[in-house]
Amino acid sequence: MEQFLGTWKLVASEKFDDYMKEIGVGFATRKIAGVAKPNVIISCNGDVITIRTESSFKNTELSFKLGEEFDETTADDRKVKSLVTLDNGVLVHLQKWDVKETTLKRKIEDGKLVLECTANGIVSTRVYEKV
Repeated sequence: MEQFLGTWKLVASEKFDDYMKEIGVGFATRKIAGVAKPNVIISCNGDVITIRTESSFKNTELSFKLGEEFDETTADDRKVKSLVTLDNGVLVHLQKWDVKETTLKRKIEDGKLVLECTANGIVSTRVYEKV
């Protein structure tokens, strides 16, 4: 987990609007979220990991233990069941709601935090640099 800890700023984003559309995010929210440049703060207190996302649009925070399912309300107000695991150095975040699911994979590549969001074959990649 150590490599993920710290504050990260968004520097690149691909196909995020397509991804948000696929998971059912409304037009207005997609347009605002698409231009937001969030900072992500990842911290750890014992076995509880916290991921805080801060932007001019909205701030969100989720705290969890690896391998334990939890209830999450997403930035676009979906109520989901989430499970986060660490698999070969990749933080894998599975969200399920209604009959849908999405996977968010966070990994460190060349010192950058790479977030890969996948839903129904649509993949968005967002790259963050350490602040």
